[in-house]
Amino acid sequence: MIRHERKPAVLTLLALMAALALLGAPGASAETLRPLPRSSYGVRPACADPAPGRAGCLALQLVPQTAQARARTHPLGISRNGPVRALSPAAGDFGLRPADLHTAYELPSTAGTGQTIALVDAYHDPTAEADLKAYDEEFGLPPCTAAGGCFEQVNQEGESANPPFPANSTVLKEAREAPEGSKEWELAREATGWALEISLDIETAHATCRQCRILLVEAESPSFANLDTAEASAARLGATEISNSWGGPEEGLSPGLESSSAFNHPGIVITASAGDDGYLSWNAESASQRGYAEFPASSPHVVAVGGTRLQLQAGGSWSGETVWNGNGAGGGGCSVVFTAPAWQQNVSGFPAVGCGSKRAVSDVAADADPYSGLAVHDTSPECETSKVNWCTIGGTSLASPLIASIYALAGGSGGAPYPARTLYLHRAGAPASLHDVTQGSNGECPTPFVEPSQLSSCEVAVEGKDCGSQSICLAGVGYDGPSGVGTPKGIEAFQAPTGSEAEPEPKSETEGGSESLLGGGGATPPTLPKFNPPVPIPALPLGSGAAPIPSGPPQITAIGLTLKAVIALNRIRPRISQLSFLFTASAAVRVHATLAKRGHARWRGLPASVTLNSVRGRNTAKLRGHGVLSPGRYRLTVSPLHGLARSMVFSIS
Repeated sequence: MIRHERKPAVLTLLALMAALALLGAPGASAETLRPLPRSSYGVRPACADPAPGRAGCLALQLVPQTAQARARTHPLGISRNGPVRALSPAAGDFGLRPADLHTAYELPSTAGTGQTIALVDAYHDPTAEADLKAYDEEFGLPPCTAAGGCFEQVNQEGESANPPFPANSTVLKEAREAPEGSKEWELAREATGWALEISLDIETAHATCRQCRILLVEAESPSFANLDTAEASAARLGATEISNSWGGPEEGLSPGLESSSAFNHPGIVITASAGDDGYLSWNAESASQRGYAEFPASSPHVVAVGGTRLQLQAGGSWSGETVWNGNGAGGGGCSVVFTAPAWQQNVSGFPAVGCGSKRAVSDVAADADPYSGLAVHDTSPECETSKVNWCTIGGTSLASPLIASIYALAGGSGGAPYPARTLYLHRAGAPASLHDVTQGSNGECPTPFVEPSQLSSCEVAVEGKDCGSQSICLAGVGYDGPSGVGTPKGIEAFQAPTGSEAEPEPKSETEGGSESLLGGGGATPPTLPKFNPPVPIPALPLGSGAAPIPSGPPQITAIGLTLKAVIALNRIRPRISQLSFLFTASAAVRVHATLAKRGHARWRGLPASVTLNSVRGRNTAKLRGHGVLSPGRYRLTVSPLHGLARSMVFSIS
């Protein structure tokens, strides 16, 4: 794949004259102004291929290559009624705007209250909040600031102090001015690329879910060890969705290690980019990167997000999508390490994918082509155009936070331990809730891309030879590797189904089960009346006098609220942090507890959870989270890793 090198973004006199002529042309306002051809742009990765043991960010910058493109008088990604005011992100000349994302994927603009989207990245971005502020002001979005409680920026340990390198803009500037090739200069270059990734991540999240809190967790470096620590902190701090726009090859991994990894947090939506170098990273610059599906996207615990080329009608509505392959290509492939979860193996057509019983990447897809990328504000020389800090960014780094934010619009995991399964249920039961991507391939094309479109010059059949013409690299009707179950069409496909379609969790969906401390074995959940004496609590068979703990997979055999929690729930405005509970585990195992509230037709996950290592037998824990529990029905679920979860339902009146 040809990736043009960046040229100085200086507006030439010729380009300026052309722009003025266009703006002043009689009748120009009545014309439809179309994007320039793809040959007017090149693509530059924000991050270089990572060294072993480290991850690379997956943001791709669209770089103007002609004077006309640098003049920024043509829209990007969509035809618009001309003329376009030069250097105006709000006019669409730097890429898609928040309204374009919402129109294209039919997304609501007022949902997402109570959700916290975490973006896990590396290094410190000293201007992250300022860049988000500039973005919000340009597009008229509600402000998202630290002072207002909407934006939080922490290090990999979850601390707001002690940020990683660079501690501030002055430190970064000095490192950039160090001798080229020096350790300081290389570190500054790497941190600058990740800062561009950070701007894309937080701005995509807020563009998509305007009511959501944004939690930026910055790892000390892009080593997998540090990123894992940041991931765990994001979950510990109450994130309901976590997006990872980075990855590396599947090396040094095992199913056993992954089971206890930072990506296994039942009840939290965790998305990961599938990569920008095609099927099994065939287009990666480094040979060490090729031949593998991207991790953490290949983890069976996450939602793997592939990339598409999005086509929009003049008004912004969805026109079509194909697999992205040209100036980058959506990643994917069969894992060489992990087994596919049951919901993926059971999807119609999975035998034709060609992975056998192995995990296939992806689960779902969204816009990733830089040519239809997002307008992004970033304060760095890499994103400076004629003294304005705006540029156009794509890659599956755009697709991952977009999908995580759509889950947030849908209310989070909805109580599903592994929310990827929700997509497969809708693919089978409500296929109209997704756009089915049926054309294209992310397989290797051995010849250069076609000018001026920069599309693949190969027939799909040629690209398909890369994967033996199986659907792991070829799009088709239903599930396929490059696009998963499809792309968003509203939020229905991201909402956990209720009733008989809900994810089967043995002994976990029975409301008011016999092992609950509240309400005994009746089918009707008990009510906690405020201002009345605490509800009597039956004895819970815990400890030495308990019934024999069953053998087999780890399971939660009993669950209930503590007396202290019941007393707290009888008071006015009880807080999430007061919800302590007891449970019995059949084995010493890592468990994750979540809380959901019953909405009009389904359970909605709340930003309240805790993860701990349990002992065999009786355990006590307390939920972590902020906020007050309003009247309604609640479901507390305790899930052991790779075991049988258990839930109890209670009400607050």
